[in-house]
Amino acid sequence: MREATQPQSEPTAPPEHLAAENAELRAQVASLTRQLEWFKRQVFGPTSERRPVDAATVDLFTAEQAPATASPTTEQVSYSRRKPGAKDRGDAVTGAGLRFDAGVPVETIDVAAPELSGTEAHRWEVIDHKTTYRLAQRPGSYVVLAYRRPVLRERSGATVVTPPAPAGVLEGSLADVSVLAGLVVDKFCYHLPLYRQHQRLADAGIQVSRATLTHLTQRTAALLTPINDAQHAHILEGDVLAMDETPIKAGRNKAKGRMAQGWYWPIYGEADEVSFTYASHRGTRHVHEQLQGFAGTLLSDGYSAYARFAEATEGLTHAQCWAHTRRKFLAAEGAEPEAVATALEHIRGLYRIEAAIRDRRLEPDKALAFRAEHARPRVDAFFAWVWEQRQREDLLPSNPLAKALAYAHEREGPLRVFLGDAAVPIDTNHLERALRVIPMGRKNWNFCWTELGARHVGTLQSLLTTCRLQGVNPHTYLVDVLQRISQHPARDIIALTPRVWKERFAHDPLTSDVERHAC
Repeated sequence: MREATQPQSEPTAPPEHLAAENAELRAQVASLTRQLEWFKRQVFGPTSERRPVDAATVDLFTAEQAPATASPTTEQVSYSRRKPGAKDRGDAVTGAGLRFDAGVPVETIDVAAPELSGTEAHRWEVIDHKTTYRLAQRPGSYVVLAYRRPVLRERSGATVVTPPAPAGVLEGSLADVSVLAGLVVDKFCYHLPLYRQHQRLADAGIQVSRATLTHLTQRTAALLTPINDAQHAHILEGDVLAMDETPIKAGRNKAKGRMAQGWYWPIYGEADEVSFTYASHRGTRHVHEQLQGFAGTLLSDGYSAYARFAEATEGLTHAQCWAHTRRKFLAAEGAEPEAVATALEHIRGLYRIEAAIRDRRLEPDKALAFRAEHARPRVDAFFAWVWEQRQREDLLPSNPLAKALAYAHEREGPLRVFLGDAAVPIDTNHLERALRVIPMGRKNWNFCWTELGARHVGTLQSLLTTCRLQGVNPHTYLVDVLQRISQHPARDIIALTPRVWKERFAHDPLTSDVERHAC
């Protein structure tokens, strides 16, 4: 007899607490996956923020620049005696691509010809020379200057005199100004810690303690502090500033038994000058202290300390960085690739417009009109898209796209400021490039033992980084200024900042005795 089959029961829905727990676990797994992908990008991914450009993408301004009818082009072909596959090196001195300017010393080595020696030498004569250039290097060299002074006795009496030794930059110091400049430039431009410089001195047979090198660097920074203060004051006189912050370990935290956390707050001025100010905290108070008296436009990232400062300062306009907004959307690319692609295309369009302004070298009034015509509609479209995306019911607050949308929406006003002022950059990338010297130094000399040392680092990096921005050789600048500062009037200290020094003294700088002796 066949048994009756029981009807299969419908699957029952899981209890509500299990469904909630499942949703929470899924969200946690998604969050951890995003974090893992982020760490992978930091370790293995490219450091550049540049995105691959689709070849089919048409430039925003190609249509208006292209002629109505394309005229046939002619190609001029030139012939040169180069080996097949050899690269065109342009103005290179050698086929290997060596280039150097007139200031580079060249030592000529005469190569002997075997034909010019021996019994058959009379058969040959020199009709020309061929020169092969090769780059060479000497180990870091040091020179001891011996100032030999005559001891004079008056013939008619017993008076004995000796001319004084030339005065040094630091009274009673063993270091010539060239050594002071070299210590500072090697550490803060080329990130060579003092202990490595100490090793190099030892290899050259010179015994100087590391404490002496530290003391020389500190005294040099103290001499340059008034110049840095004058540069900082000039920066605050501008109409547009960019400000950021980057961490540094400085001083001892005795309570925790480790190095204390400090912060550099670089300020970038309109005249391509930078001031690295130091604070032991990351609060709004330092922004108030360093920007006291400034009443222009402050460009920053999305850190709330700048917004609080702007709210409390009358007459200040707060602008924010589009590059930081873009990074928020990049962080959401794994979760919402299509939406992020749309956001990036909106922002990419703004950068194309800025590139067109730079390429055309538009005057401020024309640049402002250009932004109004091309950039404002794109900004309007971007924020309309942001508002539309925020209405999506499937976006949880923990979703990275939701966070990026909220970031952009909450900062719409500051992000629009560049549309009304041609002097306001679209981002703080110029400042981030300038402050790289701090992270690079942090990877080499690691920390500042005291907070005073951190302030000295800020002083030196302010002047050296500004030298780079102004196209001034940092070593030449320091050798001149360290000798000039003792006889320069304090009321005209601004003349010793790199920006003004380039105009007044760069054509005939003071040199060190070792350079004059070499000449």
